[in-house]
Amino acid sequence: MTAPVPAAEPRLALDPARTALVLVDLMDRIVGLPVEPRKGVEVLSVAEGLAAGFRSAGALVVLIRVERPGLAEQPPGSGLVAGLAADGDLEIVKRTIGGFQGTALDEQLRERGISTLVFGGIATNLGVESTARAAGDLGYDLVFVEDAMAALTAAEHDASVRLDFPRLGTVVTAAEVHFASGEVR
Repeated sequence: MTAPVPAAEPRLALDPARTALVLVDLMDRIVGLPVEPRKGVEVLSVAEGLAAGFRSAGALVVLIRVERPGLAEQPPGSGLVAGLAADGDLEIVKRTIGGFQGTALDEQLRERGISTLVFGGIATNLGVESTARAAGDLGYDLVFVEDAMAALTAAEHDASVRLDFPRLGTVVTAAEVHFASGEVR
């Protein structure tokens, strides 16, 4: 990856009315997994900062969590991490790896005029990448916040971030995420 652009010169300027932060699978049972290149609690901390900044700017925050199909009772830790969701957020429950298949996510985003999706979550190469690939197929512009993600191995994370995501959209750090009206964090 190229060297980060200094904070005084944002790498991209997002429109809060047309942009949503999409956080994938930030649930206790997933955040607690041994993930790399950073711990789940570190991903969560960056994601919480991004979510606060998006909400402050009036941008939509989408929280996607997974439930296992066919189970009347979900495993412990299947809800979102406590305190992550806030009033006005959109919560999507998926039953596949990606967040679009079998959900109303696309319809909900289109009703709100959203055209750009900013991604974070666990696991980089599974839930995040699967959701992002479907979003790309649906015509959304994609932004990937590298330090708001982790995978089961550093190699899996790096493959997505360095090989796949640059072909699908823009890869940034949380410090590079800005709205046209100012900084997110």
